Amino acid sequence: MFDTVLVANRGEIAVRVIRACRDLGLRSVAVYSEADRGALHTKMADTAVEIGPSPATQSYLDLDRIVRAAKDTGAQAIHPGYGFLSESPRLARACSDNGLTLIGPPEAAMAAMGDKVTARGKMQAAGVPVVPGTEAISDPEEALHQAREIGYPILVKASAGGGGIGMRAARDEEELRYAIQACSDAAARSFGDPRVFLERLVDEPRHIEIQVLADTHGNTIHLGERECSIQRRHQKLLEEAPSTAVTEEMRQRMGAAAVQAARAVGYVNAGTVEFIESRGSFYFLEMNTRLQVEHPVTELVTGVDLVVEQLRVALGDRLSIAQEDVRWHGWAIECRVNAEDPWQDFAPTPGRVSAYHEPSGPGVRVDSSLAGPGVVSPFYDPMIAKMIVYGKTRDQAAARARRSLFEYWIGGISTNIPYHAVVLDDPDFLAGRLTTEFIPTHPDLLTRARDWQQRQASAMSGFGQDRRRLAAMAAALAATTG
Repeated sequence: MFDTVLVANRGEIAVRVIRACRDLGLRSVAVYSEADRGALHTKMADTAVEIGPSPATQSYLDLDRIVRAAKDTGAQAIHPGYGFLSESPRLARACSDNGLTLIGPPEAAMAAMGDKVTARGKMQAAGVPVVPGTEAISDPEEALHQAREIGYPILVKASAGGGGIGMRAARDEEELRYAIQACSDAAARSFGDPRVFLERLVDEPRHIEIQVLADTHGNTIHLGERECSIQRRHQKLLEEAPSTAVTEEMRQRMGAAAVQAARAVGYVNAGTVEFIESRGSFYFLEMNTRLQVEHPVTELVTGVDLVVEQLRVALGDRLSIAQEDVRWHGWAIECRVNAEDPWQDFAPTPGRVSAYHEPSGPGVRVDSSLAGPGVVSPFYDPMIAKMIVYGKTRDQAAARARRSLFEYWIGGISTNIPYHAVVLDDPDFLAGRLTTEFIPTHPDLLTRARDWQQRQASAMSGFGQDRRRLAAMAAALAATTG
């Protein structure tokens, strides 16, 4: 049992977890680096403690500092959010060693799914469909031999990878030699493990994932799929639930495979099983042993609060819903609002946000790290917020998303808001014709996004002037009546 949760993260996900804690009457402890002094999550928590300098390696990734902060503040549980230490078996072990509850899966499940080669083997043994591929390979000549057996094109992936890091396609032997070296170097830098493996590159793939929940009483369920095919550099940009490619029959098959995958490693808490889908066939990709960035779209179409479920499972409760009770209603779309420049290959654009206005209205939710003007730090991921919309149909959800993006004003830095707006208005998107190559095969989106940005800037300029006039009138009125 616990009554105080330390949130070992920052930004919008820290705010999200703090809100869930408050919904359950739990106290929350925020941690922050020097760069995040005064950040929104530090103001919302019951207690906030500084844990180190701005670089993540000296603060949010410093396991000793995280554990010490929990002990010093009386927290009995840790919620890692996503990123940072969220998929680290070391965190699970440290919690166990220090009498803390990890709001996440057991160490063994993390370790099994954290190594992609080990995970592939376990999934094959459990009967979950897996893309043809290899074990971990360190000898380039052996890789060339294996590639001839599998057949080109080949995808080279980091064994300990994630988030698109250490992943390259190769269509012949020359490209494969380069891809192996590049992926191995990237994996060594990011994960401390240079091993790579090969998979057959699936033609016209869609990235579809299944949300699972499991408790300590033997109950494991799935909450349906999320479509995550709109990506740049193997990193998700826009997600939706459900998917236009998934029929009810396929949802049941994919859901059953995801539950089977979770049970095969003794999984507990919230997790996501990711699949590659092509022409009605699907294959296991990986399992994310944590809460996903895109979890809100599942919440909106199922009505299940995933973070509250995480907390309740960690408290020893049974899942609040059985598989036969899960229902899907309507359509939800999430746009990751990032401080980045689409016209500069989505390069990060950290800096000071001089103006900030969130959209609102029916069916609109914004999970943000900002409540007003502030700073987007260069030390961390450039995501500012997630804008999530809900509609009875996909068309209504897309229309609400376009409307909401037009209302979303972030001044002082470049963001990807204009790019989201034109994706949502693209004929291929609206028809549900999606693959993970959607962005590179639609270069015209950049030109259209520039035109959209100019229209929004013109409209928001007048809005800003009206707001300044109203503020001046209010100040004058206050002065005369004070």
